[in-house]
Amino acid sequence: MVQAIGEAADDRRVLEVTGSDHMAFLQGLVTNDVGRLKDGLVYAAILSPQGKYLADFFLVPGKDRILVDVNADLADSLMRRLMMYRLRADVAIRPTDLRVTRGLGSAPEGAFEDPRHVSLGWRRYSDDVGSMPKIDWDAIRVAQCIPETGVELMPDDTYILEAGFERLKGVDFRKGCYVGQEVTARMKHKTELRKGFITVEMDGSAPVGTEITADGKPAGRVFTQSGGLAIAYLRFDRAEGEMKAGDATLRLK
Repeated sequence: MVQAIGEAADDRRVLEVTGSDHMAFLQGLVTNDVGRLKDGLVYAAILSPQGKYLADFFLVPGKDRILVDVNADLADSLMRRLMMYRLRADVAIRPTDLRVTRGLGSAPEGAFEDPRHVSLGWRRYSDDVGSMPKIDWDAIRVAQCIPETGVELMPDDTYILEAGFERLKGVDFRKGCYVGQEVTARMKHKTELRKGFITVEMDGSAPVGTEITADGKPAGRVFTQSGGLAIAYLRFDRAEGEMKAGDATLRLK
């Protein structure tokens, strides 16, 4: 058994959704099936009516409530959007003082496995996180091509299928309607993705967002980098051979 190590995720906030309609309310809004909470955390997003990403989060099962673990920079806007959709539903949405711990190794009591990828370990929600060592999460994210809020995932810009949400178990195509569902389903069933995030090999470094070129033509942008790898957003038809991002050289793995 591998000993658990973890650290406080101070860039996260935890909201609470309660009320007799809370399950149905979230089911009609988010990209994943809320019924999966019986098995643990559910990774999901809320989209604009045009199908663009607004926020991603973890739904956390609880007795008579669902917790929402979201990036702190998006917490207020997510609360406002949920309140806008509440209408006459018996639902209350409140911030909590709970803190998020995430870690690797054997999950401590009360923790949940991160549903996106086994390499991301576990997440726990409590009043006190204590003092824990730092973990190089960027290295894990880059190796597995897992986009991050505010870096690769940009509100009103990103499409979740280009960001790999199907692979990361963040979208369910059988759950029924949700905001932005028609656009997402059309991208899934009627078109072939021409752009998206992939992990590439990288010699050198470049500022996040630097344009990637292939044979002098725009091919995408480079984002998080670690250990000779990087997450890149690429046009697949131009992602061949050596590519450049500033002084750095990139190539497909």
